[in-house]
Amino acid sequence: MAAPIRVLLVDDHTLFRSGIKALLLREPGFEVVGEAGDGLEGVKRAISLQPDVVLLDLHMPGLSGKEAVQLILDDFPQAKVVMLTVSENADDLLDTLRAGALGYLLKNIDADFLINAVRRAAEGEAVMSAQMTSKLMASVRSNPVSVAAAAPAEHDKLTAREREILGWLAKGASNKEIARGLDLAESTVKIHVQSILKKLGVASRVQAAIYAVENELVAKA
Repeated sequence: MAAPIRVLLVDDHTLFRSGIKALLLREPGFEVVGEAGDGLEGVKRAISLQPDVVLLDLHMPGLSGKEAVQLILDDFPQAKVVMLTVSENADDLLDTLRAGALGYLLKNIDADFLINAVRRAAEGEAVMSAQMTSKLMASVRSNPVSVAAAAPAEHDKLTAREREILGWLAKGASNKEIARGLDLAESTVKIHVQSILKKLGVASRVQAAIYAVENELVAKA
């Protein structure tokens, strides 16, 4: 039997945290290992508890969600941090993804979407509310600040198949969706994604997607 996905909840609204906790605990395979009511406490708990997924609010008293992401990843770089927020602001979206968040979910998503998103995030997949994907692409195009340590020429190392998969990543597709669309095994897609991240010198699928848009690779992929 697989180990449960260990989740940390960081949000300054107690009632909201209680609702998310109850939702997760009703589903098999989840464990809420801790809660925090502000960003600083969230950072401390993330580092000490090392959960599989951190669900992190954006706007909190004191330390903001963006600042918390950076501090968590400084000490716990393998953390899967997903923003769970009411903000549909494109700058908030891009800032937190550039800071290293693996995903960006709006609090108006339905329960099934959230459960599936946490599972995907635990596997290292980027997760995003559907209406934010187009905002991400538009924001990147209008604010081209590279997230990649690699030079733009690094994308020349990608194979034709990797460029194709990178195009799917830029659309926010999951491994399962990519596999279905390209008629590949999901395990094959995972291998390609890891190769893409390594070749581009980026840490996450989201950063690979941003790289693709910044370097005008989406139409070519």
